[in-house]
Amino acid sequence: MAIYFYRISEVPYGVFSNFSAHPFTLDGQLWPTSEHYFQAQKFVGFSEHQDEIRLAASPMEAAEKGRERHRPLRDDWNAVRDDAMRRALAAKFVAHPELTELLLATGDEILIEKTTNDYYWGCGTEGTGKNRLGEILMETREGYQTE
Repeated sequence: MAIYFYRISEVPYGVFSNFSAHPFTLDGQLWPTSEHYFQAQKFVGFSEHQDEIRLAASPMEAAEKGRERHRPLRDDWNAVRDDAMRRALAAKFVAHPELTELLLATGDEILIEKTTNDYYWGCGTEGTGKNRLGEILMETREGYQTE
């Protein structure tokens, strides 16, 4: 069986969304959500862009700012984006033990971000996407299970 998540309002697994309001400290900064952190990592070396994204009023605003192509996207983004997501999720779960408990309670279930348009981080409309967010969550869970 699989566990699907996407909207933060969907209890209990909506907290697995990058938009969930679970702040954490990473790289010496407080990040309101994992979406804020992830989007800001696209602009490493350009602190003004990173700060603007970190201070965005919502995760949606952070995502929109991160997708603005007038900003200087780092050359190696496609190579490092999964690691940026791993770092964000690791920090989120360390900062919020209740999320770790929920993640562990999913056992060995497949975790799937049920998106419509995102075929990289989610499953996409047809369910054929890579589901990288779900996969990284399962990697995170496995790390906790073996501790």
